[in-house]
Amino acid sequence: MFKVLFLLFIAMPIVEIMVLMKVGSIFGVLPTIALVILTAWAGAAMVRQQGLATFQSVQGKLNQGELPSDEIVAALLLLVAGVMLLTPGFITDGFGLLLLWPVSRAKIVKMLQKHFVVAQSRRGNVFEGQFTSHSFHQQSSFDEPKVSHDKHTIDGEFERKE
Repeated sequence: MFKVLFLLFIAMPIVEIMVLMKVGSIFGVLPTIALVILTAWAGAAMVRQQGLATFQSVQGKLNQGELPSDEIVAALLLLVAGVMLLTPGFITDGFGLLLLWPVSRAKIVKMLQKHFVVAQSRRGNVFEGQFTSHSFHQQSSFDEPKVSHDKHTIDGEFERKE
């Protein structure tokens, strides 16, 4: 973990400065500054547009009663993309554009979800259970909920209201 933090906070800005200096020596100072500002502006506009589309997708899934896990991870990646695109530098812009491109973002979402499942299964936090539907009993809001004192069992009732 230390190596990753070192790379992010120390090595990355140094590499970004080196790239900015090299691009500035090739194209000039003002075109380089203009390019950095242009990528930040264009990136912010694209993140806003795709963020709104992702938000609408989350609302649609929630309205259908589905869990929008892909969309939530994609929204977090869009947030990271926005930060990277607003950070001055061409390397962070490249990573930001990679996260902004829907094809690569979808692949990264799937990879992250697999990583989360593997990490949780190693810790033993994976839920394995069975939901049953009981239509013969209508529980009022004043009934006491069923509570299990076994730390490995989750017991409850589920009712779909449409």
